[in-house]
Amino acid sequence: MSRIYSLLLMLMLICVPCLWGMDTSERIFSPRFKTLKVWNPDNFDAAPVLRMGSDDRLEILFDEIGEDNSWLEWRLVHCNADWQPSALVDLEYVDGFNARRIEDFAFSSSTYVHYVNYRIELPTPELPILRSGNYLLQVYDPDDPEDTLLQCRFRVTQNEAAISGGYNARTDRGYNDTWQQLWLKATVDRSDGGNPYQDYKLEITRNNEYDSSRILPVPMRVSGNELIYDHDPQLIFPAGNEYRRFESVSNQFPGMNVDSLRYMGSNYHVWLRPDEPRAYDDYVYDQTQHGRFLVREWNATDSNIGADYITVHFRLHTGKMPGAEIYVVGEMTQGAMTDANRMEYSRQTNSYELQLPLKQGAYNYRYVMKLPDGTFRQLDGDKWQTQNQYDVYLWERRPGDRADRLIGHQLILP
Repeated sequence: MSRIYSLLLMLMLICVPCLWGMDTSERIFSPRFKTLKVWNPDNFDAAPVLRMGSDDRLEILFDEIGEDNSWLEWRLVHCNADWQPSALVDLEYVDGFNARRIEDFAFSSSTYVHYVNYRIELPTPELPILRSGNYLLQVYDPDDPEDTLLQCRFRVTQNEAAISGGYNARTDRGYNDTWQQLWLKATVDRSDGGNPYQDYKLEITRNNEYDSSRILPVPMRVSGNELIYDHDPQLIFPAGNEYRRFESVSNQFPGMNVDSLRYMGSNYHVWLRPDEPRAYDDYVYDQTQHGRFLVREWNATDSNIGADYITVHFRLHTGKMPGAEIYVVGEMTQGAMTDANRMEYSRQTNSYELQLPLKQGAYNYRYVMKLPDGTFRQLDGDKWQTQNQYDVYLWERRPGDRADRLIGHQLILP
């Protein structure tokens, strides 16, 4: 029997197309689709993580602009800590045929812009997940499965390691300046031996921003079952600043940080109050959503189908920056910087401006500048008091393993 399994596994490895080096970012590839959201509906602040053996659940939501629905399918791709596909084949990480039809969808109700809202809930009994790790959920048309329409990220942890720690502005680079430094400890079961300096690596992500992710390949020291991470340059993060935010939950009145709104053409337009750079201003606390957005229409029974699409006008009042590109960034843009969220300079207003179609709701955003040398800088500076969230993940890979295993996760708050 084991020989048959080995032959089957070898055959699948030969037949599976090469995925290494593919784009595994969370993004929408087709302009037909908008408002991709992956979240824990029971805990808005939680990262998209499922603990094996728990009651955790995730929702993946997105819209297709238009009158009619499409018959779509989704599949899972197992990835290592670096978000590149692992060497595992489908039957090693899911129990069943790795292609599921999206049957949960609904049409928008009483909106100027018509759309179809799709929903996927995980885990699902139709496709149990067998392995921990990073996962990419890809949505595609079954008539053209090689063309991915959109994809999102989530994680599955075995929840076997206990992680603790904290952070503050007393750093190895200075005290109460522009940095925040973490100290962390992971408690693991080492009863079966192994090399703690080889088998484990620690990942840290700030505010669920994947581009902020850092991986520490070895602990600073080991004490019994404790892996200790302290006084490592990789534990020092730029503090950033609180996210900007606005709310547009009604087309009848302006919401938070909205200057005006009116119907134009085929939908409502919303003009935000002009923003000013804050890098040289004093820190101001604001209880934000750490970059996230929440779809909401104040009078709708179900905002997923009752919220309308509006055109949001952003304006950053600053002089022209030759050679630089300015972007509006947040979960609403999947953290990406593309032509869709790049601002244009207006000589008339001496400002950078952007029109972005968004679904009604509460949004967080930041202004990010791309410099001529290709590096990026936030325009609001780094304030040591900023209330960041740090998600910490512990990965294990023993000699002979063909994939990383995620064995622990913990959210670190100030």
